Amino acid sequence: MSLAIAIQMDPIETVNINGDSTFALAEEAQARGHRLWHYLPKHLTFNEGVLTARARALTVRREQGNHYTLGEWETLPLADVDVVLLRQDPPFDMAYITNTHLLETVHPQTLVVNDPAEVRNAPEKLFVTRFKGLMPPTLISSDMDAIKAFREQHQDIIVKPLYGNGGLGVFHLKPGDENLGALLELFEQRSREPVMVQRYLPEVRQGDKRIILVDGEPVGAINRIPADGEARSNMHVGGKPVQSSLTDREKEICAIIGPELKKRGLLFVGIDVIGGWLTEINVTSPTGIQEIGRFDGVNLAAKIWDAIEDKVAAKAG
Repeated sequence: MSLAIAIQMDPIETVNINGDSTFALAEEAQARGHRLWHYLPKHLTFNEGVLTARARALTVRREQGNHYTLGEWETLPLADVDVVLLRQDPPFDMAYITNTHLLETVHPQTLVVNDPAEVRNAPEKLFVTRFKGLMPPTLISSDMDAIKAFREQHQDIIVKPLYGNGGLGVFHLKPGDENLGALLELFEQRSREPVMVQRYLPEVRQGDKRIILVDGEPVGAINRIPADGEARSNMHVGGKPVQSSLTDREKEICAIIGPELKKRGLLFVGIDVIGGWLTEINVTSPTGIQEIGRFDGVNLAAKIWDAIEDKVAAKAG
């Protein structure tokens, strides 16, 4: 089965081929004989009921700096392809939300991964709140008095933007830190959105685990150890990846959330767990499959494409 696949992503020239999950997915799809096109989110057009992308045929190779070839520009009707990979990075802003509405006009005739309506309904930090008992003590608010009361109760806290990504804008305020007021003023100037405040989890020093789920089932994990003097464990800010497996608590978390992910068409998901607490459910553009593959010798891109191909075949049947 040869599929026509359009990949909505960031500029292909910017990706790190040794860490980027989208590149690994493109590489695996190409190895299976599928045809690929690349386009940026800004290249979507909806006109008279038809959604198109100004796209170029894509070929990839594992040679950094020479890792892609793009064909000539063409107008690609997305209803005519088999799969759209929704893979651009956040921020999860109004442009991103508009994009999901546009892609919803072709899904499920064209399989969009992940389901655009469910991506829209499952912002990483908010979606976790649907699963009681899995997340650490958490407050979502713009109210200064509520935030101060939460801090008075828990003392050691993390403050972060509700729709941020990659650890950007995440602050650790220790007991006695006098910067809370100024920090909240900074957030308020930046946007009208509430902030997320959580009890600090000292277990983060032992790592922030990324677990990959495919169609609701856990398929691999990697632990990320924050650098000395850093509260964030994201690898692009110095977090060190180390091999890991799932604890009983992490298996329990996956068993609780997995059926809901599957029901919602969230086929490729990355969750973050610190000390047995679920902190994020990443559905927009999860990553980590290459790092897990190097440690565990597994091809998670193949597992993802197996699941996608099964869904396309079931739809055709």
